[in-house]
Amino acid sequence: MALFRESADVSVRPAVPGDETPMTAVQVAAWRATHETALGDGVVDALDVDAMRDRWASAITAPPAQGFAVLVALAGPVVVGFAAVGPGQILALEVDPDHQRGGHGSRLLAAAVDRLRTDGADRVVTWVLDDDTARERFLDAAGLGPDGMERVLATGVRDVVERRWSAEI
Repeated sequence: MALFRESADVSVRPAVPGDETPMTAVQVAAWRATHETALGDGVVDALDVDAMRDRWASAITAPPAQGFAVLVALAGPVVVGFAAVGPGQILALEVDPDHQRGGHGSRLLAAAVDRLRTDGADRVVTWVLDDDTARERFLDAAGLGPDGMERVLATGVRDVVERRWSAEI
């Protein structure tokens, strides 16, 4: 006889040592699925995965200053997404492509905004890479919108544009 649960076994919690490895895998998979064309051929393949993992480990164990935090989304015991916040901003929010559209991004966004509020922020900002229409739709549905600011990032293959999205919280 199969057991059915009233709710899925999903959650968001602060990242802990050991989460950096699945976080890095999520980030690479998400970037490959979403940004490979925008970043340029070979950019995702050229990422230094060990260095990325080490930076996430440092962010988890020794945040650079007050107001920085890393959160992870879980499906059961498995890390399927993460968000990183700094004072007033969401620095990163990624969900494994195989686990998208399951509410993990919304839970991460809500937890990130709660963390920002706790730290005294009254506004949230984040950056969206040009042509990431899925992220734009997600943020728009959550009440964020483009505020007219943009920046250009060099990938080594081409320059890419990011636009800032923001909202009062």
